[in-house]
Amino acid sequence: MRKSARRAGRARSAGLGRGARLGDTAIATVTVVALGSGMWLLGGAGTHAPPQPATAEGRPDPGGEPPAARALAPSPPTRIRIPAIRVNAPLMGLALTASGSLDVPPARNKNLAGYYEAGTLPGETGTAIVAGHVDNAQGPAVFYDLGALERDARIEVDRLDGSVAVFSVDAVEVYAARDFPDEKVYGAARRPELRVITCGGGYSPTTGYQGNVVVFAHLTGSRP
Repeated sequence: MRKSARRAGRARSAGLGRGARLGDTAIATVTVVALGSGMWLLGGAGTHAPPQPATAEGRPDPGGEPPAARALAPSPPTRIRIPAIRVNAPLMGLALTASGSLDVPPARNKNLAGYYEAGTLPGETGTAIVAGHVDNAQGPAVFYDLGALERDARIEVDRLDGSVAVFSVDAVEVYAARDFPDEKVYGAARRPELRVITCGGGYSPTTGYQGNVVVFAHLTGSRP
């Protein structure tokens, strides 16, 4: 990543807000296009599209959200675990592409997710971003079942300093690509929050996945 882009990203201590305008719309487009191919569905290997969030799992009004735990010191994340959907995957750093959009993990590795390394790190105050594929040409990938998560599910993020940041799911929502709410997903937060993103919104053989599944979560604690 260019030094100028890294400096701008780190300056946004509250996450991917609109203040810096570091390509949040482009990031939304990338997550729609590149976080799942659906090719295995076309090949007849898959029997159904990935699960989609229930309406009941939608995000409550911000005023009704529970308080978060105290923010942690910055430390790069190394692994994400979501026990409810059997996710246990290493994390790689994701930079920005030449067009200013967020890069994605290599599709060939089904059990790999990534985090935006120039933005808020999981556990810091602000909005941390984790993204991963829903599938690849061979079948389901790391976040295939993300849409099946429910409120209060636990997300654990191992960090380089040896600590584990523990998050609780506030909501799981799905958005059409044309109506992706950049500010709601990437906007600044005053508490430590996490977004986990993959493709979703149904699948069409002609146009691919129609949008994105987004998990909203907040920090509830940590352990050594």
